[in-house]
Amino acid sequence: MLRTLTGRLTAWLVLLVAVLAAGAIIGGAGDARTSNDPTATLPDGAESTRVAALQRQLPSGQTNPALIVYSRGGAPLTAEDTRKITADAGALRASSPPVFSERKDAALIAVPLPSALPADDLISRVDSLRQTAKAGLPDGLTAQVTGGAGFAADIADSFTGANTNLLIVTVVVVTLLLLITYRSPVLWLVPLAVVGTADQVSSGLVAFLSRHTSLTIGDSTVGIVTVLVFGAGTDYALLLISRYREELHRHEDRREAMRRSLRGAGPAIAASAATVVLSLLTLLLASLADTVALGVTAALGIGVAALFALVVLPAALVVCGRGLFWPFIPRVGETLSHGLWSRVGTAVARRPGLVTVVSLVVLGALSAGIPGTSLGLSQTEQFRVEAESVDGLDTLSRSFPAGAADPAVVLTTPARAQEVLAAVTATPGVAQARVAEQTPAVVRIDAVLTAAPDTPESFRTIRTLRSAVNPADALVGGTVATNLDARDASRRDLKVIVPVILLVVLLVLGVLLRAAVAALLLIGTVIASFAAALGAGSLLFRTVLDYPGLDNQVPLFSFLFLVALGVDYNIFLVTRAREEAGLRGTRDGMIHALAATGAVITSAGILLAAVFAVLGVLPIITLTQIGVIVGLGVLLDTLLVRTVLVPALATLLGDRFWWPARPAAAHPGPEDRPEPAGYPESAEVKQG
Repeated sequence: MLRTLTGRLTAWLVLLVAVLAAGAIIGGAGDARTSNDPTATLPDGAESTRVAALQRQLPSGQTNPALIVYSRGGAPLTAEDTRKITADAGALRASSPPVFSERKDAALIAVPLPSALPADDLISRVDSLRQTAKAGLPDGLTAQVTGGAGFAADIADSFTGANTNLLIVTVVVVTLLLLITYRSPVLWLVPLAVVGTADQVSSGLVAFLSRHTSLTIGDSTVGIVTVLVFGAGTDYALLLISRYREELHRHEDRREAMRRSLRGAGPAIAASAATVVLSLLTLLLASLADTVALGVTAALGIGVAALFALVVLPAALVVCGRGLFWPFIPRVGETLSHGLWSRVGTAVARRPGLVTVVSLVVLGALSAGIPGTSLGLSQTEQFRVEAESVDGLDTLSRSFPAGAADPAVVLTTPARAQEVLAAVTATPGVAQARVAEQTPAVVRIDAVLTAAPDTPESFRTIRTLRSAVNPADALVGGTVATNLDARDASRRDLKVIVPVILLVVLLVLGVLLRAAVAALLLIGTVIASFAAALGAGSLLFRTVLDYPGLDNQVPLFSFLFLVALGVDYNIFLVTRAREEAGLRGTRDGMIHALAATGAVITSAGILLAAVFAVLGVLPIITLTQIGVIVGLGVLLDTLLVRTVLVPALATLLGDRFWWPARPAAAHPGPEDRPEPAGYPESAEVKQG
């Protein structure tokens, strides 16, 4: 297999097959089909899902209302305002006459839109409503479109072109960092082309899955998969190219150098990819359908990235030859300088106890931001940019009950309708209730809440309402109830999936390293870096960015990406340390491993953190929060945990770090592995 990837003719054949296969997938993929139905992600047994299913039997279940709120900023509406509002209600075919507030300072009309509108059509219809409502407004009168259709349109519109912008910014960031890392005007082109092709293949496969399976692909899924493929794929490329450059200093034949690089770095890359893929597949246990879909599509993307890194990239590198590294072309007999990382490793080995204590204190201090963290963002808190639907809801809540824009929906039978209506009306937190729709089988009651949507108070009212009407075989749904069920499902997923992720990663590390102590310590350090990143990120959001809290899915996704990707760097370091320990012992082996991998892993970590930070290009706060927390965690893992804490722990434990096994003597022997300049001359390290 290795000779096929590196042969004179077969390397070209590998590239040809890869180009043809990628072209076929990309050319035939089309666009991904996404879902904007909020109940589509919930479990079938969720109460709001059951309400949505029953509502489809009602005429109102086929519509998604857009609410147009007119206001003078608190001043009474004029007669001219009333004529304009009444005319709009007729022109826009409102579902009922305009509703005026008690103080006559605002008015509301509801325009029903088809609930199954594709995203582009919904954006167009809402934009048309906004133009009509704002045309010919009397001076001082404002008109804003909000409600379910308004929010759905604004969210969908925020992603229009966003994935393309995300891809462009990601490519620019990766290009700059590769140029800085390699200091070559040509070398960066090869890994960028390979990883970019892997990303397009992954996007094509995601699009195929979205159209031919029941997976619920969310608007942000494609963007997250792109970030993962570019981040992980470029990391794999950096590791392989670093090992390839090292072997080119030892072997004249570049094909032999690549074969040795694949034998040395290939298992670590494969193990890293397997860890990430298996961790992502734990999302199959999630109760939210879009979370399941993210796990499947992201695992597919990582698999494609690893395949391209281990198959296509080696063939491309050997075809291009040594000149690809110009102007720093590696020559046989030249020594590599790893002085900085050798000095870091030696300094850590001299004071491992002190280094461990200081590292844990830093991580603990950063974790102190966790206790003040609140979970859950309301509908109006989802956007990082201004949105008319949010502003409209604020305007509406100043003149109408806060929940008027999105009443809770209670479904019952005609026989028990009056009983249920009385129970709803008597429920604390319900401002008003009325029978809104009736068929021979189902009665729909709308309940306007006093609390603003998606606040703790509104969630408490929904729970109280359910307790009051469930004994009468009535069900409570609507947007607020849907968001409550989604929050509860997210918290359940966090409790279930986190332990499974840890178990999966622990098993992979145990099999790879055959060392229980090392595996447990590495898991512990990754958890510590996650806690520190979560605490620091939460503190940043509260004190600097003024975000009200973390979105419900942020802790789970951040934990998943940080544990799965963060453990990569430990795999890269510790597998090399195990290799070196068979030649030099655990302490000196760790110093050599850190010296050999320090530069490339640091570059990979900085690059991955920067790629995740690119999620801030998307206008949704949830993705910004994931990007910031994962970026902070990766930097901590790269610059503190992997560089300092893990070597210190290995030095403290010595050969017990590899228990129950001992690192076997590696081949070839030390005489075939000249020490790069900057390594310590003696194999003995004094411990302070």
